[in-house]
Amino acid sequence: MSLNGKYALITGSSRGIGRGIALKLAANKARVAVHYYQNQEAANKTLAEIRSLGSDGFVVQADITKPAEIQALFRKVKTDFGALDIFVSNARPEIPEFFVSPMEVSLEQWDTAFDSQVKAFLVGVREATKLMGTGGRIFAMTYAPGSRTGGLQPWAGMGSAKAALESLVRYFAVALAKRGITVNAISPGWTEDSVMNTLPTQAQELIRNWHTRGWTPMGRLGTPQDIGNVVALFSTEDASWITGQVIYADGGASLMNSEIPPEIQLG
Repeated sequence: MSLNGKYALITGSSRGIGRGIALKLAANKARVAVHYYQNQEAANKTLAEIRSLGSDGFVVQADITKPAEIQALFRKVKTDFGALDIFVSNARPEIPEFFVSPMEVSLEQWDTAFDSQVKAFLVGVREATKLMGTGGRIFAMTYAPGSRTGGLQPWAGMGSAKAALESLVRYFAVALAKRGITVNAISPGWTEDSVMNTLPTQAQELIRNWHTRGWTPMGRLGTPQDIGNVVALFSTEDASWITGQVIYADGGASLMNSEIPPEIQLG
C-alpha cells in the first residue's frame, strides 16, 4: 500500500493518535504537515520521525478554535505543498478546557468543545477542498459512544460536539461525492498514549483493566498505530466507494452489551 505523491494534513499530530496517523501515512510515503497548538518540541520530533521514514513535510502552528488561524494553516499547506490529498481533523483541547458536567459546564467551555470540533471541521473542510482533486480523503476523529450516551457526565460538551461533527460528516459526504472526495468519521476505542493518559492514574487503571478483562474482545486497548492503520487503509483508491460512515476502530468494544458484565458475555 503506497501513498507516494500524496500530501496530508493532520491537525493535532504532534503526539497521541494524530502522531500515530502521521507516522503511518509517512511510512506509506505520503508527505505530512504536522500541526500543533502549543508543543512545538513534540511537533519537531514527529517531523524528525517522518523524515527518518523516508518522507518529508513541515511543522505548522494554529489554534483550531479560531477560523482565521485555520485559514492561515491551509494557506501554509498551499504554499508548501501546492495541493492536499488527505485531511484529518483530529485536534481537540486539553481536558480541563471542556471536561465538566452538563449542570456545571460554562458557556465558554461549551463553545470551546464546539469550536474545536464541528466549527473547526466546517471551516477545515471548506479550506481543504480548495486544494483537493478527485480522490481526496477527509476524516473526522470522533468518539461515537460519547456522542450517543450520557453516562460520562463531564463529557457532555465534547460528546455533544462530536454528535454534531458526525452529522456534518454525512452532509459533507453527500456534498462532495460528485467530486470523488470521501468524508468519513473514525471512532477509536480507548487508546494508549491519548486522552486516557491525561486522566488520574486510578481512572486509567480502571479503564485499562476493564478493557483487558474483556470489554474489548481483543483483550487490549488500542494504540495510535492502530488508528493510523485505519486512516492509511481508507486513504487508498480501494476505499473510494466508502463515504459518510462512522468507522469503529475499537477491537470490538462497541459490540458489547452495556447491561451485562463482560465475563458473562464472553462465556
